[in-house]
Amino acid sequence: MTPEPSYRPSSPGRSCPKTMLVRHAEVLVTMDGARRELRDAGLFIEDNRITAVAPTSELPPTADEVLDLRGHLVVPGLVNTHHHMYQSLTRAVPAAQNAELFGWLTSLYRIWANLTPEMIEISTLTAMAELLLSGCTTSSDHLYLYPNGCRLDDSIAAAARIGMRFHASRGSMSVGAKDGGLPPDGLVEREADILADTQRLIETYHDAGRYAMLRVAVAPCSPFSVSRDLMRESAALARTYGVSMHTHLAENAADVAYSRERFGMTPAEYAQDVGWLGPDVWHAHCVQLDAAGIDLFARTRTGVAHCPCSNMRLASGIAPVRSMRAAGVPVGLGVDGSASNDGAQMVAEARQALLLQRVGFGPDAMSAREALEIATLGGAAVLGRDDIGALAPGMAADFVAFDLHQPRFAGAWHDPVAALIFCAPSQVAYSVIDGKVVVREGHLATVELEPLINRHNALAQRLASAAH
Repeated sequence: MTPEPSYRPSSPGRSCPKTMLVRHAEVLVTMDGARRELRDAGLFIEDNRITAVAPTSELPPTADEVLDLRGHLVVPGLVNTHHHMYQSLTRAVPAAQNAELFGWLTSLYRIWANLTPEMIEISTLTAMAELLLSGCTTSSDHLYLYPNGCRLDDSIAAAARIGMRFHASRGSMSVGAKDGGLPPDGLVEREADILADTQRLIETYHDAGRYAMLRVAVAPCSPFSVSRDLMRESAALARTYGVSMHTHLAENAADVAYSRERFGMTPAEYAQDVGWLGPDVWHAHCVQLDAAGIDLFARTRTGVAHCPCSNMRLASGIAPVRSMRAAGVPVGLGVDGSASNDGAQMVAEARQALLLQRVGFGPDAMSAREALEIATLGGAAVLGRDDIGALAPGMAADFVAFDLHQPRFAGAWHDPVAALIFCAPSQVAYSVIDGKVVVREGHLATVELEPLINRHNALAQRLASAAH
């Protein structure tokens, strides 16, 4: 029998300059209040923050590290507002390839029941590697099942090693099949244990400060997997500590039907009933949010993580993003779990958001620049951040650069910003997070990719075998 490959992460190799000069970018998109797009421009960075954004001629001539980005498009780091990173172990599972949400979950729960702590850590590293190479610099993750000793700490350790800005969401399921919920009884937790562990994680890890690399969110999984009491107590806990709240809502027609039958109200009404509205809350999907729900979310500044690829894969519908944004609902992008997307490519997600809105609501439903705004500033707002999502003095030093000499940009010299969204999805040449280079010349600088993927594949095979 061939032994499984092992994986031993290398020590982080990020350069840590005190100052960094970025110069000669072909186009630099600020996403600041003026939405400037500067030619032959750059940034000056001190420690982990931007101190100047200007044409190259107006920047200091040198720094501890200099990145010459002529021929590159520079944009703020993209923000992923919804993911289930452990699901990268179960991509394209045959039994779940042609199912809608509830059937898809039912097929996969029996596999996920065999997750181990190492699987959580390795799958998180793999998912984050994919995100980083696609231009994502900040990601949330919604881990809501904890079999066999798994903990959110496993994901948090992975994020620290790879260098991603991370919003770790302590998910949970407490209502199993015997009590009318969807998950099997063996995958649910006692509500007292959920609340105690969530409090532990907040007290241990949450950083409320500006430029925080790690924040913790309170995140019961969904209305069909937790009780009313847990939703209310989770909200009270989150607001006691001043942390954000996250869950799934109104994902498809069956989700809405469950809410009406179980609670006698729409998903938005249920969210209001249990205290899950406000600028400290963001809900994933909201595909079936009705007009009254959109108005309620807009009035309370409740955020939405839009996941177009997953919504299409599971045939959940077309989220009314145009109507949400017109009403004033904060909207960000999410790649969702790698078992329902089945990828984690943020530029592809932004492109799909644009295309899907046009399919549903016409050719002017979303522009390329609106899609880029949702992927940057929109995501920052949804996560409650005012220090990421734009390139301006005082903002976190998070940016990515795309090489415009790639074949996918050929012929798009007249508008490279729109080309980033309209053309085939591109991988980054450079990614800088918190003032540190994480991707350099298209290669991860913090982990070795080949042994990581080999270990990930071995664990995925073990997980699949354990379910049979």
